Amino acid sequence: MARYIFITGGVVSSLGKGLASAALGALLQARGFTVRLRKLDPYLNVDPGTMSPFEHGEVFVTDDGAETDLDLGHYERFTGVSARQSDSISSGRIYSNVLEKERRGEYLGKTIQVIPHVTNEIKQFLATGDDEVDFMLCEIGGTVGDIEGLPFFEAIRQFIHERPRGECILMHLTLLPYLAASGELKTKPTQHSVKELQSIGLAPDVLVCRSEHPIPEKERAKIALFCNVRLDAVIPAYDLKSIYEAPLAYHRAGLDQAVLNAFQISPAPRPDLTRWEDVIDRLTHTDGEVKIAIVGKYTQLEDAYKSIAEALTHGGMAHRVRVRSDWIAAEDLEAKDGEHLLDGYHGIIVPGGFGERGTEGMITAAKYAREKDVPYLGICLGMQVAVIEAARNLAGIADAGSEEFDHEAGKARFTPIVYHLKEWVQGNYKVQRTLHDDKGGTMRLGAYTAVLKPGSRISQVYDDATEIEDRHRHRYEVDSRYIPDLEKAGLSFSGMSPDGRLPEAIEYPDHSWFIGVQAHPELKSKPFQPAPLFASFIGAAKEGARLV
Repeated sequence: MARYIFITGGVVSSLGKGLASAALGALLQARGFTVRLRKLDPYLNVDPGTMSPFEHGEVFVTDDGAETDLDLGHYERFTGVSARQSDSISSGRIYSNVLEKERRGEYLGKTIQVIPHVTNEIKQFLATGDDEVDFMLCEIGGTVGDIEGLPFFEAIRQFIHERPRGECILMHLTLLPYLAASGELKTKPTQHSVKELQSIGLAPDVLVCRSEHPIPEKERAKIALFCNVRLDAVIPAYDLKSIYEAPLAYHRAGLDQAVLNAFQISPAPRPDLTRWEDVIDRLTHTDGEVKIAIVGKYTQLEDAYKSIAEALTHGGMAHRVRVRSDWIAAEDLEAKDGEHLLDGYHGIIVPGGFGERGTEGMITAAKYAREKDVPYLGICLGMQVAVIEAARNLAGIADAGSEEFDHEAGKARFTPIVYHLKEWVQGNYKVQRTLHDDKGGTMRLGAYTAVLKPGSRISQVYDDATEIEDRHRHRYEVDSRYIPDLEKAGLSFSGMSPDGRLPEAIEYPDHSWFIGVQAHPELKSKPFQPAPLFASFIGAAKEGARLV
């Protein structure tokens, strides 16, 4: 049976619960324990799949096809444990499950209520797989007191009450604001946040206090006294230059030891922090800088491309270079002479996205990279626009475009080099979709195999592998009927689906480094195991910057 750590937040949102959870998971691993991390989100969306990137940041996709909160990306990057569908739940999913059971008559005519039906559904989710690991870390989104989160807090209260004593603890993150006028940190918001928790039957065992200033010992003692927490369980959390400093910083602050003390695990195994010391060494001791342009649709919010930003950092670690990423709005490249915004960069990335907006700017970026011999990595839509660019400017299909763009306009304007995917094979099953299906969960989602052309650059990137597996999230595909004409024009289709129907990777053999992939390799990148494509891309950028 797993021990449970519930992570909650108070005072304000965006305190870093996801990062603290991921760092704690990494520290428990460093002490020899096995972990799994989960996210409970109170919003009523079934999942983040249909949310705007401006609303919720990126959607993180698991191997088994779940569209989840970006915090699951933190969990994977810090622990290396692949997330799955059972690691992410929302109020929308819980209520949907309950109502489906009610329609099937599973409640035998009972009146359906939050207690016990909704809370039982949450507890069932919490208990899934608890015999697989030593520790289950469960982060609850939002802040204590939010009306949406009350069923989750009540379910956790019941869950803790029903488990054997000593199997569950609660870790609460709060903010200690600094008032410049009085020159002091204020502990009252933390006290009120803990009081709010206590009013619903929960009491924290460990307090993590975010602060921009050092927390004096007398203030820690005050917090411990008024919040009924041991002094050594009041953990300061200060701002860091890099999120990858978090495991070592939290270890120095005593977080992992405080958690083990709360579980009365003594003597505690000594931690092996070699992995994280190496990560920080690679991050801080670098030999120069490469400049990467990320040409995207959602550049106003960096969290919309969180995994790409982190994968670039990991690629830089692999080559001991700093990666300076500049976010360039694709629409800005559509202006006259807009391509000059790309001058001076050592590499160009065009990431995924949906809809027509900005796509002409992305096509300009692909054309610029091809003609100027600048390393180019196209991901999902970034691969598709590179194919469209090749069709227009190399294969002589002047009106090459995508069904997605025509669908938005309501009329045909393009030769559809990219088409809406209506059926594909997933395992042993054929999946079928139409344009009129619901939007949520209807894409090609999760891990799929790509068969690589022997001797191709992408095969070399993956150590001469003939097959790779990466995660997908898209509903449009490059039409394989155009492959012969495009290959005659110089574009090589170096990766295909196992049945040979769906293009998975493209490249220009005579280019210094130009690869497009339909999948999202950034989702599996980790600081101690960079995604091969990102590591190779940064290596090519490093060569272009003459740092080798």
